[in-house]
Amino acid sequence: MKIHFDRVKFEQSTVSLMIAYYCRKHHHTDGLCEECKGLKGYASSRIKNCVLLPGKPVCASCHIHCYKPSMREAIRNIMRYSGPRMMLRHPFRGMVYVLIKRKVVNTA
Repeated sequence: MKIHFDRVKFEQSTVSLMIAYYCRKHHHTDGLCEECKGLKGYASSRIKNCVLLPGKPVCASCHIHCYKPSMREAIRNIMRYSGPRMMLRHPFRGMVYVLIKRKVVNTA
């Protein structure tokens, strides 16, 4: 039995959760502030239009830097803060991320 796994949707929703958590803790909002909304849309489009699909690595391990420098720095800060907390808040997503990262690194 093969399980269907949509990497694009999974990564988009994971990044969305990370941005929302960061915004809630740093910008003290109930929803997303305008800056975080823009970053979420930008990150979502970058993931969807990745040239390395379907076997893309996790963005942290990618050799192609498709984010603009300012957006790249912003998403790095968010991932640095939210990433470690994902294992507590969303353990399944955290484990899938680790497995994807490991698979891509081991097959490269």
